[in-house]
Amino acid sequence: MRLFRLNTVFLVMLVIPACAFAQQRSASNVLQTDLSAKLSADLNRMAASYDGVMGIFAKDLTSGETFAVNADTIFPQASSIKIPILIELMRQAQDGKLNLAERVEIHHADLVGGSGVLQFFSDGGSAVSLRDIAVLMVVLSDNSATNLIIDRVGMENVNAMLDGIGLNQTRLARKMIDIDAERADRENRSTPRQMGTLAEMLNAGKLLDAEHTKMALEILEYPKDSPLHSGVPETVTVAEKPGSLNGAQCDSGIVFLAGRPYVISVMTTYNPTNGDAAIANVSARVFSYFNRVAHANSYGVHVQ
Repeated sequence: MRLFRLNTVFLVMLVIPACAFAQQRSASNVLQTDLSAKLSADLNRMAASYDGVMGIFAKDLTSGETFAVNADTIFPQASSIKIPILIELMRQAQDGKLNLAERVEIHHADLVGGSGVLQFFSDGGSAVSLRDIAVLMVVLSDNSATNLIIDRVGMENVNAMLDGIGLNQTRLARKMIDIDAERADRENRSTPRQMGTLAEMLNAGKLLDAEHTKMALEILEYPKDSPLHSGVPETVTVAEKPGSLNGAQCDSGIVFLAGRPYVISVMTTYNPTNGDAAIANVSARVFSYFNRVAHANSYGVHVQ
């Protein structure tokens, strides 16, 4: 009987601390859930009040927590479609199908609207490496540079790569500045969730080897005008590619917040005016949430 009592006391001593720890953990989870719910409510409200159509997807790359509003709705991509084009270029370089050092001559006959600095090059006077053409495509959003890369890698190969990773709602449907294609609804397109997933897979090294993953991310990180980046401090690195068409703006990428990196994709269309300010506001709201989570313990106390 005495041994039974001792065992009972020992079990009680074990159970009480465990129960206390569970209660503490439950209390801290309630706090985090409440903060998360407020972000979700704010994003839904921002999308609902937007004068146009807005889609949002954000994912915590540490915990896997996601936030989604119209995340599976297909939106026009404008220049954000250049992210999968860049990835396919790097994939073919990795596989030895092309050499990023290969030089391509610049001819006026290949230029289209939105050609950036290439429009000032002499006809046939320069040959630029494929790697540097990719930089022009992403950083200056040069449409002629983009078309040169599409010609080199093949539109069908970009789409086959996307199919291979399960992103079949993301499509390169036309080259840059093709008005007839736009009138025929052949629009480069994706969803916020799929572009966020593409960015996540690239960052995780699931699409390219280490060398070409690093190169692709570096190009996407180069400074550029970006509504996503304008919503976070300048000191925070963002790897992304914005896009803009008449009536539609979007931006997708990775925010490398120390201790809490996340992917984010915001898309707008049917816009009466430029949607970049609205995208920047969403970016700032999402950053505010992740920044607090990154610098606090589970009770919300700021820690160094």
